[in-house]
Amino acid sequence: MKRGASSLSASWAVHLALLWLVGADLRLTILAVPPVLPLIHRDLSLSEAAVGALSGLPVLLFGLAAIAGSLLIARLGTRRAIILGLVVVAAASSMRGLGPSVPMLFAATLVMGAGVSVLQPALPALVALWFGDAPGFATAVYANGLLVGEALPAALTIPLVLPLVGGSWPVSFVVWALPVALSALLFAVSTSEVAKPAGLPRTRWWPDWKSRATWELGLAMGGNGGLYFSTNAFIPDYLHAIGRPELVGPALSALNLAQMPASLTAFFVVQRLSIGKWGYVFLPLVCFFGIAALLGASTPVIVAGAGLTGFCCSFTMILVLALPPQIASANEVHRLSAGMFGIGYSLSFAIPLLGGAIWDATGVPASAFAGSALAAAIAVGAGLSRRPLSAGAHRKPLPPIAS
Repeated sequence: MKRGASSLSASWAVHLALLWLVGADLRLTILAVPPVLPLIHRDLSLSEAAVGALSGLPVLLFGLAAIAGSLLIARLGTRRAIILGLVVVAAASSMRGLGPSVPMLFAATLVMGAGVSVLQPALPALVALWFGDAPGFATAVYANGLLVGEALPAALTIPLVLPLVGGSWPVSFVVWALPVALSALLFAVSTSEVAKPAGLPRTRWWPDWKSRATWELGLAMGGNGGLYFSTNAFIPDYLHAIGRPELVGPALSALNLAQMPASLTAFFVVQRLSIGKWGYVFLPLVCFFGIAALLGASTPVIVAGAGLTGFCCSFTMILVLALPPQIASANEVHRLSAGMFGIGYSLSFAIPLLGGAIWDATGVPASAFAGSALAAAIAVGAGLSRRPLSAGAHRKPLPPIAS
């Protein structure tokens, strides 16, 4: 008995570690771009529009390619789809600097975004397969990996990676692809396929667009993501426009670093909060205070507003990600997740564009955050429409549809 329990514990720990690694791989190669954008801009003579497109292209792909990811999961299985997604991300990331040339940079970025789009619906499906009794905790683990994957390139590329590679931004992309390739290898040798029981119908992949859950989760994800991405996008230009450029660094740091304590807090409470309703309402509501504080006059208020917004966005994201493994059966999680990501990331891409258009139309810098406020309102509305789950009432099958 002791040996069996020890073996089970070891397997559980290995699975958690792999889950965390793949979560980090979702963002490592994508967030390796911002620190070297000035070098890319210089070497390839990119326009500002091209720089914006390079930054936004992966986010758009997250939405557009999520359904293709669901198809691969249905046809290959969750394990093989994850290994394939990791290999594609690592290879495409390494190829972004070939030439270097603008066509290769954008083509490889497109392929890399598609690889990440396979991984995103695969992770909730993996949570359902490996951690069906603790989906909230497992989701918090890979969400923590995702946040660390966002922070590491931003923190280490300029002081550590670029000096190691002689200041070459193409080689820096290869460096950040190496952990992803290693994750693919570890995943391949440390896991095995789960045999599908005989007699089950073919796994479906097309999201159920008539499902209330698909739209509730998609709008919650999109409202929250739109709020986060638009706030990140407009804090620098807004602070420059009002004559406070010295606050750009502190405000952006507060916005993004505040995600880490939210992630750590989620380890202890996400399972309980995710099955309820009011966490999905309260956290986006608090973001209205964060947005208002960003428009304040004093330095502490502006920085605190950014931090409050980052904390709430991170916590809400984890709550939303925890839901698919709890409300869909294990062989349906990928298509519910694909629908959620398809709606969510499309909205996340559109909200910053709307904020920029409002600023252009009005000439008022603060008006850019109207998009952020709209995104928070969408998230609140999605939360209000939720039906709370009873404890333990997770992994219920979705209504069948033709695939």
